[in-house]
Amino acid sequence: QVQLVESGGGLVQAGGSLRLSCAASGRTFSSYAMGWFRQAPGKEREFVAAISRNSGSTNYADSVKGRFTISRDNAKNTVYLQMNSLKPEDTAVYYCAAWVGGTGVTGAQVNYWGQGTQVTVSS
Repeated sequence: QVQLVESGGGLVQAGGSLRLSCAASGRTFSSYAMGWFRQAPGKEREFVAAISRNSGSTNYADSVKGRFTISRDNAKNTVYLQMNSLKPEDTAVYYCAAWVGGTGVTGAQVNYWGQGTQVTVSS
């Protein structure tokens, strides 16, 4: 019902910025909260940020608060993650996600996943 395709990952120097995009398709896209998770090699997938279906609420992991901003453009069926002041520990594959519910979310709750996009931060 929902397909998610991420883009915008790449290699960036510490302190730099990247903007990730997640293009969504499907007739029930507006019914889902959206967000981003990330997974570094050898580590579990972890929550990064979430936004409600009407953009009325957002939630961020403590590790990215003040540096990352999630937004969505319903007219374009696209979710964004603006990442500023990047650190080497932000290096991971970033996955777009969609689920039914609020902005408090675990990976097990996610209904749809994107394919992932690599973000590498060098120091």
